[in-house]
Amino acid sequence: MTQNNLQVTTRVSRLFFADHLRAALVILVVLHHIAIVYGEGVSFWYVDPPTAPSLVGFAMILFVLMNQAWFMGALFLLAGYFTPGSFERKGSGSFLKDRLIRLGIPLAVWLFILNPISNIGLYLKPAVWVAEPLTVQNFMSMYTEFIGLGVAWFLALLLIFSFGYAIWRGLTRNRPSPGREAAPPRYLGIAIFILALAVVTYLTRIVIPIGKSILDFPTLAYLPQYLSFFVLGIIGYRRDWLRIIPGRMGGIGFAIAVMATLLLFPIPILGMLGGTMRFLGNGSWPSAVYALWDSAFAVGMTLASITFFRHYFNDKSRLGSFLSQQSYAVYVIHSPIIIAIAYALYLVYTQAGIDFGPLLKFVIATVIIVPVCYIFAYIIRKIPGVSRVL
Repeated sequence: MTQNNLQVTTRVSRLFFADHLRAALVILVVLHHIAIVYGEGVSFWYVDPPTAPSLVGFAMILFVLMNQAWFMGALFLLAGYFTPGSFERKGSGSFLKDRLIRLGIPLAVWLFILNPISNIGLYLKPAVWVAEPLTVQNFMSMYTEFIGLGVAWFLALLLIFSFGYAIWRGLTRNRPSPGREAAPPRYLGIAIFILALAVVTYLTRIVIPIGKSILDFPTLAYLPQYLSFFVLGIIGYRRDWLRIIPGRMGGIGFAIAVMATLLLFPIPILGMLGGTMRFLGNGSWPSAVYALWDSAFAVGMTLASITFFRHYFNDKSRLGSFLSQQSYAVYVIHSPIIIAIAYALYLVYTQAGIDFGPLLKFVIATVIIVPVCYIFAYIIRKIPGVSRVL
């Protein structure tokens, strides 16, 4: 068998570890939003923050910041990796039709149904964002204001990237990129990419600091990462990176993430403890340090997660298949489930006179919410036609 035939044969076999990694990232998204509910000072539709400043509450903020630095970029990289193969199997028209169905329909459901439902959390104790009492009349009067992207920003941006890829293929006369022998990325290339991403991210955050919403997209401060990781995924498909990145490179990537966190992350975070948030952007020097940290952290953690899952979770299993199949639906539906269960737990704690700390609340909520999300996703996907979309 020739080398080219070997590459074709291996490429068409299923990457179970990529499915499992995607499922793990979606679970991390759910944990991320549960941590926001019980952390300090971060807005969400519904929050149950600590009654007084606490180390655990602050730790949850750090957990959220570290997640934000890389996990959505990793999801975009995986999406980019599987885009060229899908495009070439289906052709331009069928590819775009599939993207509109798979991304556009859940996006519409989120905009007009799930996001307004999630906004009910704004009326709920303990931290009430809307002072008016929750009534059907009040809610309906606010309905048009409650239409928004929310967590579905990922679907909208991925839809834009997909159309951009189709346009690029059209401009290049629908030809695939010139074939090259499979070769892993080089360390020098990785270092240059980290530095370039940090510079572009820093410049972007002068105009769009972290936390500023543009056109209802809440995290466009990370747009350089999202777009570049999507493009890297496309390049990685041509060079078979997910299969051939050396395990040692994943270990070095993890070391880079740890070292960047130890050396760079405390600098802007100490400023946050002092009451300043200059690391969010606006051209400040802490923003430059933070951009360098989250660029290195994102690249390092993505390399590490790919090689880790390839080594330990590359076999087909019943649990892995179940989690993988439901993960997209879980991403779409998890926010209103978090709000409903977190508020129910608040009512139980209040009725019983229990004052759990944020860590125990987070653990209890996680143990309940994650399985419930997957159960609901499974049930929803059993509705005829839904599995075609989700």
